[in-house]
Amino acid sequence: MSQRVIVRGGTVVDPAQGLEAVRTVVIEGGTVRELVEGPGPAPRPGSDDELVDAAGRWVLPGFIDLHCHLREPGDEGKETIETGGRAAAAGGFTAVVAMPNTRPPIDSGPLVDWVAARARATSPVRVYPSGAVSAGQAGEALAELSAMREAGAVAFTDDGHPIASAALMRRALEWARLLDVPVMAHEEDPTLGAGTGVNEGPTATRLGLRGTPPQAEEVMVVRDLALCELTGGRLHLGHLSAAGSVRALRAAKARGLPVTAEVTPHHLALTDDALAGYDPDAKMSPPLRSRADVDAIREGLRDGTLDAIATDHAPHGPTDKDVELEAAANGVVGLETAFAVAHRLALDGALPRRRLVELFTHGPARAYALPGGTLRPGVAADLTLFDPAAIWTVDPASFLSKGRHTPFKGHELRGRVELTLVAGRVVYRLADPRPPK
Repeated sequence: MSQRVIVRGGTVVDPAQGLEAVRTVVIEGGTVRELVEGPGPAPRPGSDDELVDAAGRWVLPGFIDLHCHLREPGDEGKETIETGGRAAAAGGFTAVVAMPNTRPPIDSGPLVDWVAARARATSPVRVYPSGAVSAGQAGEALAELSAMREAGAVAFTDDGHPIASAALMRRALEWARLLDVPVMAHEEDPTLGAGTGVNEGPTATRLGLRGTPPQAEEVMVVRDLALCELTGGRLHLGHLSAAGSVRALRAAKARGLPVTAEVTPHHLALTDDALAGYDPDAKMSPPLRSRADVDAIREGLRDGTLDAIATDHAPHGPTDKDVELEAAANGVVGLETAFAVAHRLALDGALPRRRLVELFTHGPARAYALPGGTLRPGVAADLTLFDPAAIWTVDPASFLSKGRHTPFKGHELRGRVELTLVAGRVVYRLADPRPPK
């Protein structure tokens, strides 16, 4: 007698099915067996069936993060595949795409194999490796793209490093078309102050800081959209932050180009005013932008221009971040706060609930042609239970990630993940959830 998990009486929000209604989800053998109206079946006497009371909660397909730095191999002091996987589960993510800018970079088939094997052995969630575009991420010669694809890489990217050479990017997109995987681009022109972690504008001027203009992103986006059109290769634009980038992407999609894009919760929720106190936890690449940029990104989410919300989870240790702003490393953690931060958009009426859920589930699954992102009967039971009424304060000391640096420290958030299932198995349970109504 196989175990069943019965998630009873929650509001199932599954954009892939166009479903937004109270249902009971019956899980058996690691897959979704059925979605039924009413209470559904009762646990069987003498079985180890589990009943989950989901009244007042959202029952969602497990979240998929297209952009996550797990730091292993090489920087295990900052994060490991295991600790990052635990943090992902706590944030409701059932699958993450691991970035290849490790030490050494993931630029060969055997290294992709290593990441996949390490994930199977240690991570509670699904980990999909990505491979570097260029050998050693040096931006000079293509890495072993075919071998990495054969080993299971789901995307190619030099994330953390813009691909300065248009010729190299063209060849990568040509290979991407042949191998049917996306190239994820980190869009910053290195000649326009890339990597400062600070937006060029009034805030930077007031603080006496050197900034990177939003056009550093925009000009690279325009270049790569042109190369996407030339080659027909799938292009994915990582962590967009600028209004001009959203405009260019919208026009490219109107022309039918095979391009998708993501934004982060911090670029949706914060402006460069967060740097006013010289806080290194507000320093990232691309930098936090102006209110006009934030408004443009939000509009891009509403109208379907943007496909996914991704964390760009980038843990650092205290020697990298607990220093003066200009010397601090770029990057912040985000797995454990992502959905709650983005939930503000639904609370404020800036984004419909179904669209918010789509950006964490069906949207990223579709962008990278990954399994999951739905609770349709017959699929793996990757599920997230979210309490939209829970109120909590972000305390980095409580994170399951090794990273502690977040611009949302001390923020009061509304909505929290209570339970995460991968293939029907509980991989995260909040210790003290709000009692069901």
